[in-house]
Amino acid sequence: MRRALLLPLGLAITSQVEARDYGQHGAVFSVIERDLLEQIHARLTAMEKSGETQRRNDELKQRTVARVNRPEPVAGLTRADTARRWAFDPTITLETDIRGAKGELIHARGTRVNPLDSVPLRAELLFFDGDDPDQLAWAISQSPGAKLILVRGAPLELMKARQRRFYFDQGGKLIGHFGIKSVPARVRQLGRLLDVSEIVLPRKPGVRP
Repeated sequence: MRRALLLPLGLAITSQVEARDYGQHGAVFSVIERDLLEQIHARLTAMEKSGETQRRNDELKQRTVARVNRPEPVAGLTRADTARRWAFDPTITLETDIRGAKGELIHARGTRVNPLDSVPLRAELLFFDGDDPDQLAWAISQSPGAKLILVRGAPLELMKARQRRFYFDQGGKLIGHFGIKSVPARVRQLGRLLDVSEIVLPRKPGVRP
């Protein structure tokens, strides 16, 4: 009799467990109906026939070319109206061990390393606004070996017109690293330090700051 009572009770418990609502688990994705896929296909076909696809591709190409030729200007910079000069120490503290190809220890973690000891700055870095005729003329008049780095302007157009290589400080990474606030500016090596200077150029009569 006891076994007969236990069996129905066990079945009742099992039934309750199986019927429990555990809620939603994991991502649920709706099924894309075939009609929707056909609509998408029809839309793409219509765009192709009307030339809209080609037009959009051409617009994307033009925007890409424009951005390459004239990158986003470095924000927050002004034309220098006060000369500044300071020494910049590029020494860094290693956060991990530096090892050679065979695993030999070159520099231990915590070692202070000056990159100029192994890779000297062979050319001056000149930062300037390429849309400012005065700054452009100043940069071109400096040492022929200097690296011309724009913070604003069109590098490809300038390279074609001036027959010299121009660079662009994308995102102002170098400007921010050296702490430069105004341009034109020069960075050059003096021993184991970098000499950074912001240079005031004479303004033409009648030109507002």
